[in-house]
Amino acid sequence: MPFVLIVCTANICRSPMAEVLLREKLAARRDAAEWRVESAGTWAANGIPASANGATVMRERGLDLTSHQSQQVSEELMAAADVVLTMTGGHAEALQADFLLHAGKVHRLAEMAGLAYNVADPYGGDVEDYRRTADELERLLEQGLDRIVQLAREITNRR
Repeated sequence: MPFVLIVCTANICRSPMAEVLLREKLAARRDAAEWRVESAGTWAANGIPASANGATVMRERGLDLTSHQSQQVSEELMAAADVVLTMTGGHAEALQADFLLHAGKVHRLAEMAGLAYNVADPYGGDVEDYRRTADELERLLEQGLDRIVQLAREITNRR
C-alpha cells in the first residue's frame, strides 16, 4: 500500500488541507483503495483539531476536516511512509536531520510540480488567506500528482 505523509509545522493548517485534497485526487484513480495518506507536524501537539478557517475552506470544497487530530512526526510514520511531502525547505531539512534513515524520501511539495518554493502558512490569517493556500495546494497537487504517484510506487515496489 503506497503511503504519502504530508508535513507542516503544527499539523493544523496546511498539511491537513493537503491531506484531504490529495485523498480526493487519489480517489479518482483505479487503485484508490490502495493508498494511505496522512499528515503530521514537525512541532505538533497531538490531538489538536484542524484550524477553523481551514475546515471552513475544505467544507466549501466538499471535503471534511472535522475528524482531523494533529500528530507529531514520529519514527514510525517516517519508516512507514513511501514519500514525505513538506511545505517548506525548513521542514525538509529538519526531517532529514532528525530521521537520517528516511532522508531520501523527503521532498518539498512544490518540487513535485517542478517548482522550488515554500508554501506560506495561513495560520492567524482570515478565511481568504486559507482559500489562497487551498488553491495553491490544489495546484501543486494537481501538477505534481504523477510524480507523487511515481515516487510512492517506486518505494512500495522495492519493499
